[in-house]
Amino acid sequence: MQALKTKVSLTLGIALVVMLGCAQLASAQHRLTPIPHPIGAPQHAPAHAAATNAQSPWTPLTNQPTFMVDGSANPILLMDGSVLVQDAGFPDWWKLTPDQNGSYANGRWTQVASTPAGYSPLYHSSAVLPDGRLIIEGGEYICDPTTFNCNAVWTNLGAIYDPMADTWTPVNPPHGWASVGDAQSVVLPDGTYMQANCCTSQAALLDPEGLTWRPTGHGKYDPNEEEGWTLLPNGNVLTVDAYVPISPFAYIPTGKNFELYDSRRGRWRVAGSTRVQLWDSWLTCGELSQEPNNGPSFELGPGVLRPDGTVFYAGSNTCLNESGATAIYNSYENTWKAGPNFPGTNNISDGPAALEVNGKVLMMASPGFGNPPVTFFEWDGQSLTAGAGTPNAPIDGSYYGNMLVLPTGQILLTDFSNDIELYTSASGPRREWAPVVAYVPNSLRAGRSYQAFGFRFNGLSQGAFYGDDAQAATNFPLVRITNLATGHVRYSRAHDPSTMAVVSNDLNSVWFDVPSNQETGRSKLEVVANGIASQPVFVTVGGRGNE
Repeated sequence: MQALKTKVSLTLGIALVVMLGCAQLASAQHRLTPIPHPIGAPQHAPAHAAATNAQSPWTPLTNQPTFMVDGSANPILLMDGSVLVQDAGFPDWWKLTPDQNGSYANGRWTQVASTPAGYSPLYHSSAVLPDGRLIIEGGEYICDPTTFNCNAVWTNLGAIYDPMADTWTPVNPPHGWASVGDAQSVVLPDGTYMQANCCTSQAALLDPEGLTWRPTGHGKYDPNEEEGWTLLPNGNVLTVDAYVPISPFAYIPTGKNFELYDSRRGRWRVAGSTRVQLWDSWLTCGELSQEPNNGPSFELGPGVLRPDGTVFYAGSNTCLNESGATAIYNSYENTWKAGPNFPGTNNISDGPAALEVNGKVLMMASPGFGNPPVTFFEWDGQSLTAGAGTPNAPIDGSYYGNMLVLPTGQILLTDFSNDIELYTSASGPRREWAPVVAYVPNSLRAGRSYQAFGFRFNGLSQGAFYGDDAQAATNFPLVRITNLATGHVRYSRAHDPSTMAVVSNDLNSVWFDVPSNQETGRSKLEVVANGIASQPVFVTVGGRGNE
């Protein structure tokens, strides 16, 4: 059996603890994921310039976040085109705003409000709500920013961030919940935020105005722990069962269930078999041990919805000398087929993946449970291909990474270091994947609000995925206005889209607030979803005082 390995052992006082610390959890074999480096440790590999040559698809930010105490994590795209990044396990959050040419590589950083006192979570849920606010829930660890100690508590705390007011507001947990932890979440097609309890089979729906909850998700076969949620074209939610033995649920080493959540009825049902085993049961190299850190990890990799309606699901077998399986789910036919195994001993036992604008899936895999080095793979629907790595690839493990799809079509990668990288795909999207603007006023004024109408405003996928926590979905429309005389780019604050569904064939709409300092004159307006822009619509922007 193989013990959990981390990038560097912590000096922060984090110790591996048994899963009994997580409310009702009874699985002493569950593996944990502490911060991978101590405060002040080297946070990037040497020879960065040599690793980012002209042939590499990876580009580092020009202005790296060297001011973060523990490195960058949990990138979130807001509806005004800016990106929020958490200082991993700390209360401070930072905003990356693209420059006047729309470049994130050359963007500028500003600090935003910190999370409420006592809530500095590591490994938590996250989502942008239709009104533009960001919610984070739970946390496997709560860290103390004064002592640098982190404790594995699977907290039930949460908070919601209002970017207009630059304030965080605490959110009480659903009634009776002792934990949320490193749980999964999703925004349903009607815009309702659904949150899982990591340590039970419970789920709840948020009332965004009163910040109260109501239960949902009846009929769940097993606990939510280590599972991810993928929003499907029909509005349902897909999950693959991880069989974590939280009492009274029993460990089933050969289980291959997948489940579907009916977003209209609010119920789960077992919908069949994944054909191949995707979660880590260590079936081939040992049964459940009574020693902590031995036996199965119960982890899963990400499940990425692609434009053709298939979900590419990455397996997480951490057994020595074995590799992770993959499988492909056809959401239109409700069928699975086996995909290729990862080469060597690679798998994604917790880790990121994202949909590229060309329809490929970019993912971050590594041996064992997050052991270095990392290898980046692409899935094109037929084959799994290894590609170029980042400068930190030799010292990273899969679970260090978080991905985010930017409006430029690039994929932003954080890895708990101060080196943020951007991935640029080799080719662009197909025209039929792009949003279509049917109507927008052809005369706009700075500081005013307008409504745009069209189709495919939410894209064909959630964009970015992870094994369980760290959601960074971008299935919402952004509005980008480029002044034709100067070429300067500004994002309006989008909000209240008519739907959060993926692959919507209905007429969509979104409100957008033109910035008060938007440059005036002839401009082009684009609606962007998951990095894919519509054909431009030409508009005239007037100043605030112009009639």
